[in-house]
Amino acid sequence: MSVSDFQIDTGNTAWMLAAAGLVLFMTPGLAFFYGGLTRDKNVVGTIMHSFITIGVVAVLWVVIGYSLAFGEDQGLGLIGNLDHVGLRGVGVTEGDNGVPELLFMAFQMMFAIITPALITGAFAERAKFGPFLLFIALWSVIVYAPVAHWVFGENGWLNTFSGEGVPPDIGINGLDFAGGLAIHINAGVAALAAVLVFGRRRGYGVDPMEPHDITMVVLGGAMLWFGWFGFNAGSALAASGQAVYAFVATAVAAGAGALTWTLVSWWFGGRPRGAPEGASPGERLLGRIVRRGGKPSVVGGVSGAVAGLVAITPASGYVQPMEAIAVGAGAGLICYFAVLLRQRVRFDDSLDVVAVHGVGGLWGAIATGIFASTVVGAPEFREGLIHGEWRLLWDQTVGIVAVCAWSFTLTFAILKGLDWIFGVRVSRDEEETGLDLSQHGERAYAHDEGGVVFPGGIVAPVQGTVSPVAGSSAPPVATAPTLQPPPVQPPTLQRPTLQPPPLQPPTIPPPQGGQQEKHDEED
Repeated sequence: MSVSDFQIDTGNTAWMLAAAGLVLFMTPGLAFFYGGLTRDKNVVGTIMHSFITIGVVAVLWVVIGYSLAFGEDQGLGLIGNLDHVGLRGVGVTEGDNGVPELLFMAFQMMFAIITPALITGAFAERAKFGPFLLFIALWSVIVYAPVAHWVFGENGWLNTFSGEGVPPDIGINGLDFAGGLAIHINAGVAALAAVLVFGRRRGYGVDPMEPHDITMVVLGGAMLWFGWFGFNAGSALAASGQAVYAFVATAVAAGAGALTWTLVSWWFGGRPRGAPEGASPGERLLGRIVRRGGKPSVVGGVSGAVAGLVAITPASGYVQPMEAIAVGAGAGLICYFAVLLRQRVRFDDSLDVVAVHGVGGLWGAIATGIFASTVVGAPEFREGLIHGEWRLLWDQTVGIVAVCAWSFTLTFAILKGLDWIFGVRVSRDEEETGLDLSQHGERAYAHDEGGVVFPGGIVAPVQGTVSPVAGSSAPPVATAPTLQPPPVQPPTLQRPTLQPPPLQPPTIPPPQGGQQEKHDEED
């Protein structure tokens, strides 16, 4: 379409503006979700990892990332060119579906932001902040941008909808509607490499490391679920019927994942009821099935919803609602057992990025090859296995292997290089203190008051000086003197002395003998 022919479609553009905002909203949601799962001494550091990723990746995406991912292909569908460095030639006078290219760039930028933020959960509670910033910058350019070109680029070698490339791409025709390969598998495998480099947390398997705030986990999970509607339905790039299918699939897959994980963890968390001696075979079987003592986990329910969202991401624009339920339920079941396996082998993926995003993304990509339907939006030659086509499932498998190999190899190399130069892990003392204080000089929660409480609820400041902010040249500021009220003495209560009355000897009346003698005389 020439520049003079392009006209903005207000409906599609309005939807894509909203969708881009929803996807950005997911990253703060991820920060709360991860923050609640950590210990209270690492909350600020964990939230900061997600938040600062927005700043790092947004700048790099505008400068070079978008050009590498969506620039003209340089051959074989592997990488874009540098024509759009600094967004050169990207504006509001060109685009597809009546959506300006500049808005498309912003929408894709939100995907580029959340992908490396997902990885941070794998090495939570033990990463130096400086090397972490370098890792995010290098990973987003070296690892993410090429994979985004493979999957989403016009002539990407994993993209079914490739144009007429010169030279042509390799010819694998996979389907990834909203980023199962480019985002979740990519981040999940990178998390696997990161755990191998960082190693286990000190005290892992010995000290309690349970989530410090489950309400924060639920809040973050709800924000992710809400933003995911823009993530999936927005990937239709128009306010269309396919966007509606993706919206519904997102809702029901997350619900199925949450329900499945909750029920399975409730059942497996209990003990077999058993059967009395001499019971029939049916009673013994029932005793193994029925369990007692299990509890439905709130964290498990939220994790199941996230697993369902991850799995439906690549399939959301290609499957019908009933198939979406199957995808979500399968994710809840498979990811739950992946978490159990991680615990058994003592693999310290702090917040289960590999088990939820890696394994969930793998299942979602495979499920796309099984359930994709032309009724929703898949091309006629790209239907799934249940419709009698096997080629899509094969192409999905090739894409999974390629992304896993690329992401793991380069992530491991980047982190090893940074570890050799700077060291990526905090010291023992810093880890025991917590990242909040050791890396940022702040605490999420003040467990004590900076003052003295007097009777009546008055709090007086502690006398002394207030230190300036780290890095400031300002001198210490003296605080106001402490106002000491007169000491309050409780009244002295004297117990009264009870003196018994003096003991008086009993009065004995005189004998009545005189009266008797008088009567005798009268007689």
